[in-house]
Amino acid sequence: MTSRTGREKQRYGTQGERLVAGVVPLSTDKTQVLLIQSTKRGGWILPKGGWETDEASAEEAAKREAWEEAGIVCAITKDLGTITELRTASELTAQAPKALYQFYEVSVEKEEDEWPEMHKRARQWMGYAAAREKLAPRPELAEALERSAIVR
Repeated sequence: MTSRTGREKQRYGTQGERLVAGVVPLSTDKTQVLLIQSTKRGGWILPKGGWETDEASAEEAAKREAWEEAGIVCAITKDLGTITELRTASELTAQAPKALYQFYEVSVEKEEDEWPEMHKRARQWMGYAAAREKLAPRPELAEALERSAIVR
């Protein structure tokens, strides 16, 4: 099991922004969201990553990222729309450039014991308040959580 690496297949928008697809994985009763650890900062984030040129849709990319980063098989339940980059210019780098995010609310159908990035990322279910606090440093991810149907 390996996850995709590199950006040679990365899609870009009309303004040169990186197109990113992600998921807000909710428990069946919508009281919990599954967050994963960031490999760069160590904080908690939502599963997300680049939409690549060999993927027919952002939905396909989002489900791939959910599998690679969180080890979940999921079904899209709601399109949460696009979220423009909310990080300041000083927070952007060559490794983390300006992006346009497309998020989907998903229901988790299966949580695998082994997945491609299991040795790089922890995953944890948490309620709305804890997740909101963990996502605060990443306003675009917090916005995706806000757009979801998680029980508050």
